[in-house]
Amino acid sequence: MIAIVDYGAGNLRSIQKALEAAGAEAVVTDSAKTIRSAQKVVLPGVGAFRNAVCALNRSGLVVPVVEAARNGTPFLGVCLGYQLLFEKSCEDGETEGLGLFEGTIEPIRAVGLKIPHMGWNALRFPGESRLFEGIRAGENVYFVHSYAAHAKNPDDLSAVTEYGGTIAAAVERGNLFGVQFHPEKSGETGLRILRNFVRM
Repeated sequence: MIAIVDYGAGNLRSIQKALEAAGAEAVVTDSAKTIRSAQKVVLPGVGAFRNAVCALNRSGLVVPVVEAARNGTPFLGVCLGYQLLFEKSCEDGETEGLGLFEGTIEPIRAVGLKIPHMGWNALRFPGESRLFEGIRAGENVYFVHSYAAHAKNPDDLSAVTEYGGTIAAAVERGNLFGVQFHPEKSGETGLRILRNFVRM
């Protein structure tokens, strides 16, 4: 069973349907007990970083979410959920994240390009990745974001894209995975990525 963490950040049903299409039993939950007992955990989210951190704290889910990430449970952060995996964000003032990956969330600086970065962009891969197994460089996925991760450890980067410069599209370390894009909105490529996560 995959627990989709419900902390009021929206976009839950679409990721649930995509995981089910990828062959998983997926449950949207705000239960710490369910998150702790899940075989895998997905942290989704759309919106602002500070609001998401406040919502996670109000819901009492920070501890079980971090425990799941640190105890070896396969764990996937999606979009805002990906950004929350990092140490802090400067959106609306500095806000601490979950600190599971070293690095910060900063505004996209793409001179002459529209912000937010919205639409399809090609991925490329600095190295091997379990999450992107079978995905070719150049395949497109769907992004919607105004802020981007700056990972301190280049070994954590599993995918990048270009938008006025190189953007960290995904990170991966051990059981932890995060993607800036929306696999649930990325057609067959996104579905293959989710299948890889489901099969872990």
